[in-house]
Amino acid sequence: MAVQNAARPPARERLLAAADELFYEEGVHTVGIDRVIEHAGVAKGSLYNTFGSKDELIHAYLEGRHERVAERITRALESYDTPRDRLLGVFESQGRSHAETGYRGCAFVRASAESHPGDRIEQAYGEYRAWVRSLFTRLAEEAGAPDPAGLARQLHLLYDGTAVSARMDHDPAASTAARAAAAALLDAALAGAPAGAAAATD
Repeated sequence: MAVQNAARPPARERLLAAADELFYEEGVHTVGIDRVIEHAGVAKGSLYNTFGSKDELIHAYLEGRHERVAERITRALESYDTPRDRLLGVFESQGRSHAETGYRGCAFVRASAESHPGDRIEQAYGEYRAWVRSLFTRLAEEAGAPDPAGLARQLHLLYDGTAVSARMDHDPAASTAARAAAAALLDAALAGAPAGAAAATD
């Protein structure tokens, strides 16, 4: 019995795993805290001792989603050799996630539908969106775009739309069209770049 207890994940991990499954499947406010506690197999006091409130558990759940997306994309981009391929590789990585069993759309979009101005949900998805925008800005700059921030905004809109299409149209191939559109946006940006700036994509 002692060995079994020692091998059991800590309460924090079990709560986060339960929250990740239930919140993503059904909604962060639709799922009551008692269901999370029961699913995690912990005492009610464990949640409040660990997170303090349901709002903090929701924030931790979204932070975990953010970390996993960032890790997945960062790892995927390491396989590309050129700045151009890395930028377009974001959409390829996104497409692979959309094809996974159980994909139900962007967790941050889903949670945002249940948020209120200034709450912990808004803070969490704001941090995630800032990361996505900064990623596109950096990749656009490395690719030689003369206005990295402007191109990043366009790419971010495309990234958002791809996730919505994959979910609402049940179209995991939406990322293929998005990659082609991103390539066209990048080429158009580079066509207006100063001579030699496009060399970064070679």
